[in-house]
Amino acid sequence: MRNSFQRTCKKAPQSATTLNVGETELISGGKSRQDDLYESATVAYGAALDRLARASEADAEKRRDLLQEIHLALWRSFEKFDGRCSQRTWVYRVAHNAATSHIIRQRRAKTLVMVSLEDLEKLSGKGERDIDSDQGETLDRLLTLIQRLKPLDRQVIVSYLEGMDAASIGEITGISAGNVATKIHRIKSILARRFHEGGHHGE
Repeated sequence: MRNSFQRTCKKAPQSATTLNVGETELISGGKSRQDDLYESATVAYGAALDRLARASEADAEKRRDLLQEIHLALWRSFEKFDGRCSQRTWVYRVAHNAATSHIIRQRRAKTLVMVSLEDLEKLSGKGERDIDSDQGETLDRLLTLIQRLKPLDRQVIVSYLEGMDAASIGEITGISAGNVATKIHRIKSILARRFHEGGHHGE
């Protein structure tokens, strides 16, 4: 997966958030450039990483562990970051890879049940609460549905909710922009239907 990502990453123009790392020279304060890249990334994308962890793990304690895993993976990854793609693309891909690994481990431990879009569309919704006007509850219900998606579908919709376009999501997930757009349309339709149904009606 990582090799595929490196092949598909396009060279990005130099900017304040896209730096080349071809050496291990130290910068001011005794920090390495790896540390500097990590710090700038957490400032720019820290909130998004928090949201990714929340969309990937419902259990609060496991979510904290996942967030630590994401940050460690991100810091380690910047040792090899060479600017062939934007920092944003790099951060999201590393973070999504870490989240996917976490999800797979939970699935193997049989503590997580994932569903396909087809299964989600057919869920009867038994036990789900009616939609509440409170935004916090609505967000919780949305995240509950997203947490049940398979990793690729989850990556696509979470990236979309972060405001990324199909081309950017394609760079992160390794699928075509056209396929991304199709998935986004389908996931949005299913989620919207589930919300409007209030979780009480099947197909």
